[in-house]
Amino acid sequence: MGNLLCCVQVDQSTVAIREQFGKFDSVLEPGCHCLPWMVGKRVAGHLTLRLQQLDVRCETKTKDNVFVTVVASIQYRPLAGKESDAFYKLTNTRSQIQAYVFDVIRASVPKLLLDDAFEQKNDIAKAVEDELEKAMSAYGFEIVQTLIVDIEPDEHVKRAMNEINAAARMRLAANEKAEAEKIVQIKRAEGEAEAKYLSGLGIARQRQAIVDGLRDSVIGFAENVPGTSAKDVMDMVLITQYFDTMKEIGASSKSSAVFIPHGPGAVSDVAAQIRDGLLQGQSAAAARH
Repeated sequence: MGNLLCCVQVDQSTVAIREQFGKFDSVLEPGCHCLPWMVGKRVAGHLTLRLQQLDVRCETKTKDNVFVTVVASIQYRPLAGKESDAFYKLTNTRSQIQAYVFDVIRASVPKLLLDDAFEQKNDIAKAVEDELEKAMSAYGFEIVQTLIVDIEPDEHVKRAMNEINAAARMRLAANEKAEAEKIVQIKRAEGEAEAKYLSGLGIARQRQAIVDGLRDSVIGFAENVPGTSAKDVMDMVLITQYFDTMKEIGASSKSSAVFIPHGPGAVSDVAAQIRDGLLQGQSAAAARH
C-alpha cells in the first residue's frame, strides 16, 4: 500500500538508501518519506545503525610453537554521515572485518611466547583495533571496541600446563611440610633437653634433702642418746633404709625378682661398703686439696 501511495516507512535505528534511476540520491532517516516512483526514485536497501558484534576465531601458533585458537570480539557500526559508503563500498562487511582480524592476529601472536600471549591480550586487542579502525573508516564503519575474549591452547598443552602447575604446588607443599616437621623436631628436642635439665635439678635437690635429713637425724640421735657415736647412728639408719627397701620390693606386684645376699652379716657388709665408699670419697677430696 505504501508503494502505491509513493510513501515509505523507515524504522528507528535504521536508515534507507534512496536511488533515482539507479544512482544514489539520499539517505532517508527514520520516519515516513514520500517516494515518487514515477520519477525513478526507489529504496535500494536499508542499513541498521545499531551496534553490531562479530566474533572471530583465529587459529595460529606462538613463538614457542604452541598452536592456539584466539577468539576476538569486534563491535562496530556505520559512521554518521557515511551511511552511503557503508552501504555501497563493501559487499560483505563481516567477511572484510574477519580478514583484517586474521591478518593482525597471525602477525602479532607468533612474536609472543604462550605465557606472554595470555598476559598481553590487551596489546593484541589494541593492535587489532588500530588496524581495523584505519581500514574500515574508509568504508564508512566505526570500530567501537575490540576484545580478545579467549586464548585456547591445544588440549594436550593445557593438560601439560596443569600438570606443571600441580607439580610446582606439590613441591612447595613438600617443602612446607618438611619445614614444619623440622620445627616440630627442634621443639621436641628443646623440650626433652629442658625436661632433662629440670629432672637433674630435681634429683640434685632430692639428694641434697636426703643428705640434710640424714645429717639432722645423726646429730639429733647422738645428742639424745648418750654414748652413741655418729658411726653407730649411721649404721642403724642404713639398716633401717635397707629393710624399708626390701619391704617396698616385696609389696610391689610388678617388681622383678631381685637376688641379693640377705642376713645379719649381709646387712653389716652393706653398711661397711657404704661407709668405706664415703671414707674413700673424703680421702680423695682431701688429697686434691
